[in-house]
Amino acid sequence: MQHTKTKVVIFSGGQLSEQALKYIQPEDFIIGADRGAAFLTKHGIHMDIAVGDFDSVTEEMKIDIAINCDRFIDCDPVYKNLTDTEMAFEIALEQQPVEIMMLGALGTRFDHSLSNVHLLRRTLELGIQCTLADDHNEICLMDARQSFTVMDHGFTYVSLLPLSMEVTGVTLEGFQYPLHQATLTLGKSLSVSNELVGEKGIIHIADGVLLVIQSKD
Repeated sequence: MQHTKTKVVIFSGGQLSEQALKYIQPEDFIIGADRGAAFLTKHGIHMDIAVGDFDSVTEEMKIDIAINCDRFIDCDPVYKNLTDTEMAFEIALEQQPVEIMMLGALGTRFDHSLSNVHLLRRTLELGIQCTLADDHNEICLMDARQSFTVMDHGFTYVSLLPLSMEVTGVTLEGFQYPLHQATLTLGKSLSVSNELVGEKGIIHIADGVLLVIQSKD
């Protein structure tokens, strides 16, 4: 079913703290994936959809999750082809949102974290703004179709990492270390740990796909 809400917030089973709850607005469409659904239930946040194999929660918690959502999707852990997060992501795309926020998509499982970062490529192609966030990072993806504005909201560093073999025509405005028509190559660290000099910075690129990572220690 398609909904009219313009922003979908996904809570997955990676690293989550109460800080993640600040990203929720009253009008958001909320999806909880496995332990992410348990986190929301424990904090009294009602979900539009809870999805997953729920193999990492107790039966009692699973019942509580089912009560705490409008729609409960329980999947067989052996025969499902997608991770819990990607299942939630596919449901998010069905809502045709303007924006997707993914929380708990980063954590100690690097394979899952990297796989979730790769999901940004899907939203980029569809023209949907998508951000992966935890207490220390906010990660977005951009290409040459439009410039990207980075706002100073408590994250100290801004790193730019190519997700294509190279990104050309990189020009930065409002950064401590400016670039003009530079080329960033996969495997090089030229654009790691830059900083804003004001309230915002603007990134332009001519070609390629670029990860924009705001981070703090």
